Amino acid sequence: MMEEKNPETEKPSTKKDEGFAENVKTMIWAVAIALVIRTFAFEPFNIPSGSMIPTLLVGDYLFVSKLSYGYSSLSAAYGVPLLDGRIFAEEPKRGDVAVFKLPLDTSVDYIKRVIGLPGDTIQVQNNILFINGQAVPRYRDGDVEMPSQNGRGAENYARFVETLPEGASYHVLESASGSELDNTPPFVVPSGHYFMMGDNRDNSLDSRVPASKGGVGYVPFENLVGRADLMFFSLSPEARFWQFWKLPFAIRYSRLFRMIN
Repeated sequence: MMEEKNPETEKPSTKKDEGFAENVKTMIWAVAIALVIRTFAFEPFNIPSGSMIPTLLVGDYLFVSKLSYGYSSLSAAYGVPLLDGRIFAEEPKRGDVAVFKLPLDTSVDYIKRVIGLPGDTIQVQNNILFINGQAVPRYRDGDVEMPSQNGRGAENYARFVETLPEGASYHVLESASGSELDNTPPFVVPSGHYFMMGDNRDNSLDSRVPASKGGVGYVPFENLVGRADLMFFSLSPEARFWQFWKLPFAIRYSRLFRMIN
């Protein structure tokens, strides 16, 4: 005869343990999906400096599209060396706002606008940008008051709308006091490299300063991480995330979910 089992003497089914195991699996899958998205699709990026004002402000949070330019070891998440060169490569367009690794220190991310393509000659003369000998047209579009660079008071900046040969238009700022970057020698962009500039023209360490002098210099294609496409959040730099009582007043609501151009 088969002996009947006594439910009271059996070890009870541990539904609690099964639920915990399912939660762990869900978390593992969520982390794996997030890693894949960050590695191959979109990566969040925040703006730490004012070099791209007025397009981007300190405290803006962006999604950077890694799909835009293909993939290199430098565009992989967390610096994982996945490959040599670049696969599914797509050339950036003039006017793109792009995140890239600093040529002399690839642990540092920069964000600037693509101004010069391989083979171009770029020069700034009396604040005017020249591409291949032709002045880039722009017109005055008001003034902006910002804190001065020495931290004392405010300084007035002229705002212009600049339009590149291919049609991309955006705002740039020029300080009344100017800078040595308002007049540069001609730069001939090497093959496989790009010339990057900040929209805050007098307060941007960019390709106008050679890498040998502590600047950005020409940026290799492999160093491009992706194109900045969407601003999903913006927080005034005076507030911190942990200061929850300030957040409703510190969020820049007008800048949420804006496309970047």
